[in-house]
Amino acid sequence: MSKFNSFEEIISWQKAREFNQRIYKVTESNTFKKDFELVKQIRGASISITSNIAEGFERNTDKEFIYFLFIAKASAGEVRSQIYLAFDLDYITEQEFKQLLESITEISKLISGFIKYLGPKE
Repeated sequence: MSKFNSFEEIISWQKAREFNQRIYKVTESNTFKKDFELVKQIRGASISITSNIAEGFERNTDKEFIYFLFIAKASAGEVRSQIYLAFDLDYITEQEFKQLLESITEISKLISGFIKYLGPKE
């Protein structure tokens, strides 16, 4: 099992938590919040990242943790796709788009690195 005492110590969880806050704030804009389905979808996918990192950690085995990290990574991909749609629909500015895209890409890379770290050693 990883050398962390709690999931709150995991950098990818910390970054995803900050990202959740940004998603909630950006989806509160007058234009964005009218698209109830996209707001629900992007918030849910964002929350899924932190939730799956936490749930996997609490399973107490590397194998199960890796499984949940893959789900968290997939949710990061889902959010990334939804950020493109939000930008295409003019719900977010180009600056917001670039910042969100950079953040979610970093989170995805951190999760990938963690999966490799926890995976079987050759």
